Amino acid sequence: MDPVDPQRLQHLTRLRRVRDRIDREYAQPLDVEALARGVHMSAGHLSREFRRAFGESPYSYLMTRRIERAMALLRRGDLGVTEVCFAVGCSSVGTFSTRFTELVGMSPSAYRRLEAHPVAEMAPCVARKVTRPVRNREARDGAPRPA
Repeated sequence: MDPVDPQRLQHLTRLRRVRDRIDREYAQPLDVEALARGVHMSAGHLSREFRRAFGESPYSYLMTRRIERAMALLRRGDLGVTEVCFAVGCSSVGTFSTRFTELVGMSPSAYRRLEAHPVAEMAPCVARKVTRPVRNREARDGAPRPA
């Protein structure tokens, strides 16, 4: 087995720190520049390295987290689309709706109106896996959903 390069490990740790911050603070105003400052990288370098490590840009990862949370809130049914949009950290209902439709395959209001959500009876850990948004490109290419 090859010895692990300590610099590479430190680099991956910083990228994981960014991903963990996105997971924790998805509803906060986050941008790539602020995330990069937090790990002492330039925004461009962070974006390239994050994509290389995790398969998508920091912004795309952030939006996926926000849409996942929005799906859960919409399934509850007690909040409207606009309230959900702002609750997950989006500042534009139009952008939120476009991105939601792109990832989920239907508009947020159509998703909210579904009579029975099949995940209602599932364990939360299974529901998260089943409802993970898939980008249209991934769905068209037949690419498997990320785990």
